Amino acid sequence: MKPLIFAIGDKRPIIHETAFIAPGAVIAGDVEVGENASVWYGCVLRGDENKIVVGAGANVQDGTVIHVDNPDWGGLPTLIGENALIGHKCMLHGATVETGGFVGMCATMLDGSLVESGAMLAAGAFLSPKKTVPSGEMWAGMPARKFRDLRDGEDRMALMGAAHYVEEARRHAAALTGDAD
Repeated sequence: MKPLIFAIGDKRPIIHETAFIAPGAVIAGDVEVGENASVWYGCVLRGDENKIVVGAGANVQDGTVIHVDNPDWGGLPTLIGENALIGHKCMLHGATVETGGFVGMCATMLDGSLVESGAMLAAGAFLSPKKTVPSGEMWAGMPARKFRDLRDGEDRMALMGAAHYVEEARRHAAALTGDAD
């Protein structure tokens, strides 16, 4: 099984040659995936109405769904900064995760929400529209609210996780092409 990557009208995905797109992922329309970024098994990135950007070194883990709304209706793009970490089974809709931001497994981010650099949205959290998780904080719950300040080093967890996923993507790509050790 290969990933399904296709244009919608004149909106075509742009995927850097070093990016890893896992089998079973769907990337449609106005989607840009940067250098050494990874989009894992079962993810759907649907840029039919607006732009989706996955920055260099960022990872979108298994089962995540990313979508956008039409800008003519006030919809926003979904922007994922460099070395950001998006956990398994997340839902991002018209949201922004800055460089080095961390979104935990099964978290949801809605239109206009933001996870700043060095911030964490906890696993299972629901970030309401137009809410911001500031740098140095962890937010959790439904709806998400400040849970606590990050401990020393936690603000760099996404960067460490992103580096791990760059290497993990290389291992999976090699296994899929038969070049594994």
